[in-house]
Amino acid sequence: MKQNHLVKGLVVLVLAVLVLISQAVFTVHQVEQVLIVQLGKPIRPITEPGLHFKIPFMQEVFSFERRLLIFDQDPQEVLSSDKKNLKVDNYALWRIIDPLKYFQTVRNEDGATSRLSDIIYSNLREVLGQYTMMEIVAGSRADLVTRIRDQASLQAAQYGIEIVDVRIQRTDLPPENSKAVFRRMQTERERQAKTYRAQGEEEAVKIRSQAAREREVLLATAYKEAQELRGQGDADATRIYAEAYRQDPEFFEFKRMLDTYEKVFAKETTIILEPTGFFRYLQDVDFPEKGGAGTPRSDGATPRQDGISHSE
Repeated sequence: MKQNHLVKGLVVLVLAVLVLISQAVFTVHQVEQVLIVQLGKPIRPITEPGLHFKIPFMQEVFSFERRLLIFDQDPQEVLSSDKKNLKVDNYALWRIIDPLKYFQTVRNEDGATSRLSDIIYSNLREVLGQYTMMEIVAGSRADLVTRIRDQASLQAAQYGIEIVDVRIQRTDLPPENSKAVFRRMQTERERQAKTYRAQGEEEAVKIRSQAAREREVLLATAYKEAQELRGQGDADATRIYAEAYRQDPEFFEFKRMLDTYEKVFAKETTIILEPTGFFRYLQDVDFPEKGGAGTPRSDGATPRQDGISHSE
């Protein structure tokens, strides 16, 4: 009986030792950090991974993340410096840098996100309120979010939290303002289009005027050159005619008169007149009965004694 009691006692002792050991030993993972709390009072933080010890039944272990955490805030309305309401959708990256202060102020992640929501929104409203809508929407957002992050991180340090980054995902106008802004943008684009058309028309008028002026100059220059060439040609022709006329004046006059007859008389023309003056070269010509070319007579007599000349 004594041996049985001894064995049972040893078993109970071993079990008690194991329970004490399990209560006294704990492991800290490399992605977490812990805080030792004794009877509700924080004692010390532990950030190094590995095996650690605590007083059984008197001390508790609270674990916190060492990794970056994401806080995705609901879209908030912000008033820009030009009095435009904007709905800004943003998120933040944060982490716990002081477990003791974190536990004392916010205790858990729900409390931390509640504080972060107030801090980030107040800084978002303050910083964006110093810029116009166009600067917020189309400007450089890197400077904006850097200012928001720095100010928010300073305020969050009192809770043992570091805000690593703040990002603006989307910036929209409230639905009631979208149509009005769209109409203003459309009006502005139409005004710019009219301005561009007017400028284009002005440039077109200038180009047409310049082209017309150049055309007149070219035509005047061409006309001048043509007149000079025509005058030079007429002078050359007159000189050539004069030289030919000096060589045989009678033949030249005869040839010129024949050319005139050819231009004046049509085919199959019959005339009855005295062959004098303009028609003097029609005398002394022997006309055949029908067709054929007439030839001057050698005796100098007229072809018809009745003074009638005939030409076809």
